[in-house]
Amino acid sequence: MFPLVIFLLLHRDKQPLFMTAEARKFSLKHLIPLLFCLFSLQLAAQDEHASHAASQATDSTAAAHTSDAHAADSHSAAFDPGKMIVDHITDTHDWHLWGHTHVPLPVILYTPSGFECFSSGVFKNHETHASQAHTGKHHTYVLEDEKILVLGVNGEVDPTLSASIIDVSITKNVLTIFIVSAIMLLVFLSVARAYTRKPGQAPKGLQSFMEPLIIFVRDDIAKPSIGPKYEKFMPYLLTVFFFIWIANLLGLVPVIPGGANMTGNIAVTFSLAVLTFIITTVNGNGHYWRHILAMPGVPVWALVLLSPIEVLGMFLRPFVLMIRLFANISAGHIIALAFFSLIFIFGDGGKSVGGGLGVGVASWLFTTFMMCLELLIAFLQAYVFTLLSAIYFGSAVEDHHHEAHASHS
Repeated sequence: MFPLVIFLLLHRDKQPLFMTAEARKFSLKHLIPLLFCLFSLQLAAQDEHASHAASQATDSTAAAHTSDAHAADSHSAAFDPGKMIVDHITDTHDWHLWGHTHVPLPVILYTPSGFECFSSGVFKNHETHASQAHTGKHHTYVLEDEKILVLGVNGEVDPTLSASIIDVSITKNVLTIFIVSAIMLLVFLSVARAYTRKPGQAPKGLQSFMEPLIIFVRDDIAKPSIGPKYEKFMPYLLTVFFFIWIANLLGLVPVIPGGANMTGNIAVTFSLAVLTFIITTVNGNGHYWRHILAMPGVPVWALVLLSPIEVLGMFLRPFVLMIRLFANISAGHIIALAFFSLIFIFGDGGKSVGGGLGVGVASWLFTTFMMCLELLIAFLQAYVFTLLSAIYFGSAVEDHHHEAHASHS
């Protein structure tokens, strides 16, 4: 859907937009910097996951005792920065706001007995804030380390039943994907309608913000990397650029609907890299495949070594795309949270107020600096992913005479 929307935006009446003299006057200098420097993280309170209490959910007395013990330990336990950071960068079945306040998300399970839907809030005891089991239509479920498992008749986790269910829940990252997609639809449909109402006129408002970015992707990424056949790939390149950029910016917002580490989830980056790989492979011409399988001008005996390397490189390209985006975005979140954790570490759980306040100033400054840097990284990672995808597309559709012309020159 999104490639179609962007394609219609760029090719109204089969003529590319943004080609008028008035439109070209708008350059990137008109972009308003997005200020998300106040990164007031509220993730110090740790989520409580009582796996032993859940595994003994059928014994009410033992479960109540375990819940009380877990609640007592949660007040006396020292602050664990590692757990807080991991809880933030991983996907969850609810959206943590502050303290014990969570926004539950829908749990959708496919079991051999049929589908089952319920809220993730049933896994939390609202009085003790301890984890608990939930009995559904078909099975009894428990949430352990953000994995939904099935309890057997003895109250223990049944590995066979747990492996048989398929979790298609609306998790925090999935909801973020929907939110980013909705933002893209609203923005591009609004811009497309504006161009339809005022054809040939200079852009205003949101148009003047979006047009330089679209021209940037077209003139500085697609055309130089792909060549004359760039228009075929513009819908995908624009979609992936704005999807990654908006998701990165949304991840810097500390409150819902922001704060999710969606582009730092390897499943998301893997999906984007697979799309690039599929488009590259499907559009590869004969010249591209000859260079992969049997490089021209290379002795046959050397092809035994070179061809497997070229084939391996074809699969390593999307792997590099996946790891690059995943590692850079996750690292930014980890560093910012590590600086923020220093306040609680030196504060010693409220016992050393002076230490917490003293380190808090420096920690806030470092965190603010990191968030300013993350604004640049958010754009840079979207640019790098789009640029590398365009380069791969260009190598797949490059004609033979281009190489010959380059060799003669």
